[in-house]
Amino acid sequence: MTSNAQVGSVSEARRPPPAPVSVLVVEDDATIRRAVQLALERYGYRVDVAADGLSGLEAFRAGAYNLLILDVMLPELDGIGLCHRIREESPVPVLMMSARGDALDVVAGLEAGADDYVIKPVDTAVMVARIRALLRRATFRPETEGPAAGQPGRADHILVFGDLSVDTLGMEVRRAGETLSLTPTELRLLLEFAAAPGSVLDRRRLLRDVWDYGWEGDTRVVDLCVLRLRKKIGSGRIETVRGFGYKLVRG
Repeated sequence: MTSNAQVGSVSEARRPPPAPVSVLVVEDDATIRRAVQLALERYGYRVDVAADGLSGLEAFRAGAYNLLILDVMLPELDGIGLCHRIREESPVPVLMMSARGDALDVVAGLEAGADDYVIKPVDTAVMVARIRALLRRATFRPETEGPAAGQPGRADHILVFGDLSVDTLGMEVRRAGETLSLTPTELRLLLEFAAAPGSVLDRRRLLRDVWDYGWEGDTRVVDLCVLRLRKKIGSGRIETVRGFGYKLVRG
């Protein structure tokens, strides 16, 4: 007689392994491109590469990637323009690489719709940590279904704030009945606000809970993501509390 444990072991053995995470790296410097590719492949990622912005756009459209890594300075179509084009078509997580800690590079990349950035020369451990955090946000599901019964805006798993509704099970956001296209980071940020409407959330907390930073991070990523989110859900929906952070308006 075959035991249940043996049957389970056979079933596990026959189950196909999970598909590797697919990453597209767009970088014009051949040495850096190859170094990033080899480093990520050692961590088990499946990596495709492109050497310029237009080739990167073609590869993105032809493939099915879980995450994109884009250099800021690219020939043909720079990383900022490429990120804009990608955001018109997909909410796929985007990590930007900048050759310097130039504020303009960082701001331009984040305003274009990037989720996070790293500075070259790239620390592989930092890059992988950022990638893992981005992928967690892309598959995030909240543990709770919203405010306790009796609180305003509760309709089971649908949270309502004025003309904005957030479906925490279907992970769908509507404004005046129209479905909004949010990136995983924007959605995760909105869910943080929706879980505590009217409460002020400071930037450090948001870096920890949304970006999953276990170290000191750049609060500009928070400010610019809030700016992008406001454009989609309404400029008055998230208020700035100077010197503290941000809060979601209840009504």
